[in-house]
Amino acid sequence: MTDAINEINQASELALSNGDRLLQVSLIMIAGGVSCFGGIIIIPTLRFFFSWFIPQSLTETYLRVIIASKSILLILITLFAMEMMLLLIPNTEWLNLIEFCFSIGITVLSGWFLSKLFRDFFDAKILGITFASNPKVRGESIFLLRYLGDFAIAVTLIIFFCISHNINVAGIVASLGIGGIAIAFAAQKTLEQFLGGIVLTLDRPFMVGDYIGLSDGQQGKQGTFGRVESIGLRSTKIRISGKGTLTVIPNNSLTQATIENFSGARKIMSVMTITFPEKVSVDEQALIRQIVMDSTVDIFGLDWRSTEVAFGDNYAQISFFILGSNELSMDLRKQLLDLARQQITKQLTQQNISFTLNEPTIYVDSPISI
Repeated sequence: MTDAINEINQASELALSNGDRLLQVSLIMIAGGVSCFGGIIIIPTLRFFFSWFIPQSLTETYLRVIIASKSILLILITLFAMEMMLLLIPNTEWLNLIEFCFSIGITVLSGWFLSKLFRDFFDAKILGITFASNPKVRGESIFLLRYLGDFAIAVTLIIFFCISHNINVAGIVASLGIGGIAIAFAAQKTLEQFLGGIVLTLDRPFMVGDYIGLSDGQQGKQGTFGRVESIGLRSTKIRISGKGTLTVIPNNSLTQATIENFSGARKIMSVMTITFPEKVSVDEQALIRQIVMDSTVDIFGLDWRSTEVAFGDNYAQISFFILGSNELSMDLRKQLLDLARQQITKQLTQQNISFTLNEPTIYVDSPISI
C-alpha cells in the first residue's frame, strides 16, 4: 500500500513538473470552485457575527456594501483564487494570456468594489460631517472629493497592475506625452473642438432636446435661442426657434460662451408627513413650523421660501422644494435634506413633542417650464 501511494505521489509530481495541462487546468478550476463555495458560506455567516460583536455602523456598512454586492464579490474571490493557483503551479507559461485576463478582471472588480466602499464611507461620514459644519455646502464642490477618491483608486490599481506585469509605466507616459505634443501642433483647432466636446460631455450644461440661449457679443445680450438637436465630438447643432434653421457651433466656442438653459432646470417637491397622537395646539404648530424653517434655511439648493407646513387634525404635512440642474446636484441635496429631517426629528424630541414620522418620503419630479 505504501509503495502504491508513493507511486501516485511521484506520478502527480511528474505530471505537474512536466506541465500536464489538463491537470493544471483542473487544479485552477478546483481552486476557483472551492473559493466560490467558501465565499457563499462565509459571507452570510459573517453577517450574523457582525450583528452580535461588531458596532452597528460597521454592520450597516457590511449590509450595504458586502451583502448588496455579493455576486460581484464572489466573482472577485473566484478569480483571485484561480490566479493564485495558476501562479503557484510550475510550468504554466502557456497560460500567461489567461493569467493576464484574470489580472484585468481582478483589477476592474477590485476598483469597482473599493469605489463602492469609498462612496459608502463618503455618504455616511464625510457628507454628514460637512453638512454639520457648513450647511450651505455646494453639491459640485463636495462631490469633487468623491471623484478624486475614485480617480485615486483607479490610478493606484492601474499602477499596481503595470508593476506586477512588468509594464514600463514611465515609458508609456513619456510616449503618450511626446505623441500628444505632436498631435497638438498638427491639429490644434480640431483638438480644441474635440476637447470642447469632451468638456460638454462631462459638464453637461445641456442635453439633446433642451432649449438653450447663447449670449452673442461682449454685451452678453440674448443671441442664439433654439433646441439642441445633437452634440458631437467637434460641434453642436441647434435648431433656431422661429426660423427653423440649423446652426452648427464649434464645441470650443460653447465652452467659453454664457449658456442659459431654459428646460434643463429641475424642481423636485419632497413631502414629509408627521403624525401626532392628538391634535397639536396653535403654539405647538408655531414651534414645529419654526423648527422646520431653522433646520432647512441654510441648505444650498433648497427653495426654503416655498417650504410649506400644513396641519390637519393630528398630522402635519411638510413640503420642501429642491432646485437643481442634474442628477448629481439633486442627489446631494436629497441627502442633505435627509440630514435636515433627522435634525427636525431630534429637535421635536427635545421639545417633548410626541410624533410618528411616516415613511417613505415622497418625491415628486416637477420640471420647470420655459
